[in-house]
Amino acid sequence: MEYLLGIDLGTSSLKVLLIQSDGTVQASVSQNYQFTSLQNGDAEQDPHDWWEACVKAVRVLLKTTDVPPEEIRGISFSGQMHGVVILDENHEVVRSAILHCDARTSKQVQFIKETLGKEQIGELVMNPIYAGFLLPSLLWIRDNEPDNFKKIRYVMLPKDYLKFRLTGIICSDYSDASATLVFDIKENKWSTKIMKIFQLPEEWFPDCYETMAVIGEVTSQAASEMGLCKLTKVVNGGGDQVMQGIGNGITKVGEASVNIGTSGQVSFQSDHPILNPTFSTNTFCGYEKGRWITMGAIMNAGLSLRWFNNILGNIDYQTINEEVASIQPGSGGVIFLPYLNGERTPHLNPNISGEFIGLNLNTTRAHMLRAIMEGVAYALNQCMEVCKDLGLRADYMVASGGGAKSEPWLQIQADIFGIPLKIADTDEQASLGAAIVAGVGVGIYKDIQEGCEKVVCYKEGVVEPNMKNHKIYCKYYKAYKEAYVDGVEILESVTRLGRR
Repeated sequence: MEYLLGIDLGTSSLKVLLIQSDGTVQASVSQNYQFTSLQNGDAEQDPHDWWEACVKAVRVLLKTTDVPPEEIRGISFSGQMHGVVILDENHEVVRSAILHCDARTSKQVQFIKETLGKEQIGELVMNPIYAGFLLPSLLWIRDNEPDNFKKIRYVMLPKDYLKFRLTGIICSDYSDASATLVFDIKENKWSTKIMKIFQLPEEWFPDCYETMAVIGEVTSQAASEMGLCKLTKVVNGGGDQVMQGIGNGITKVGEASVNIGTSGQVSFQSDHPILNPTFSTNTFCGYEKGRWITMGAIMNAGLSLRWFNNILGNIDYQTINEEVASIQPGSGGVIFLPYLNGERTPHLNPNISGEFIGLNLNTTRAHMLRAIMEGVAYALNQCMEVCKDLGLRADYMVASGGGAKSEPWLQIQADIFGIPLKIADTDEQASLGAAIVAGVGVGIYKDIQEGCEKVVCYKEGVVEPNMKNHKIYCKYYKAYKEAYVDGVEILESVTRLGRR
């Protein structure tokens, strides 16, 4: 029997998924952790915690399945994007990783914008300059932690640290590297021009290969720690957006997905890099040369619901779904702006706060829970509008992430978007995508398309939009957008006060 292992390094948990080569899922194991936020807006994680979670998850999975480690043909990775991990000359972690949801780098973002100017940003970066990306986070370390900056010898992305611990090899892939602001997206290589402009040594940055490339084998030490077979092939993998796309069967030009995880994204496949003149979307490299994705991203999707649920005392999600389903569209006039940690598409504003609007004496917990789900869907709908303005279209979208596990949230999305949603028949699209990539890398599948055809399945039925509800939501959506325009100065002011 041949097996494939996919590992997904997320913001709040690490997931491992084991499949047979025919796509049959053997088991999935998750290890949870939290990011630390010592000040409002900060978001960090210790890479050692990722490795510990990975070791535990793989050991539990192997014990649960009794699959002989020698029958695992390949391993690959999906990972949270943008964050920066730095190692010293002894390959030791210098400081905690600064994550994609970190908002501390407003000064560095402004410095990058002023240094490059709009024309060079479009030519060299093709993406908005935003907090939480590797480049501004790296410059923040230079400006605020000079002693740590002097120790840097290797710079990498979060999942690449796990690959290093597994293989002893430091490398990255085109998709993840292209989300750092230090990468030439058109040419699929690190931008030496950007490095020179910001005085960053070229030797810090790892070699990059395509997602399906075999980059090494499991070392003896890693095999001993995890219970794996040494010499098992390790395949490069990619950023979570690209891997979720593969796990959803989204591989062709014109296909699209919507994801509600900790953060949220809408993602469209493209055969050419798309420059957005307003820089309110992202364009990254895909799983192979000649393929790109254009995506809109929001900072606080599932995180918004988890934040409110923590305040409520962590009620179970079945209860949440039942309460949300009992409330009519529009949440009794309550609108939620999910800007708890700033926002990306379309506002590119890390300095705003979240807000409930329309609270009244009849507002209940259920109204507020539904308003959060609707607010996240409104924010994703804005992402879709921006992508449509760039000429991107889809007749349907594949829904993924934790939001796809909630029937009322799926219906809310379909009703607000006004298009059907398909749902992949797995809860772990990113780790499934990584397993498929592992299969391509070791030769079980001839290419990504064949891997998806053999492995990816969809749940029966499609979530169709209720057009009556869609008309109702169009009115609330208009009010949602106006609320930001009318209140952005207040939201920024409150955020500044909270960070003092």
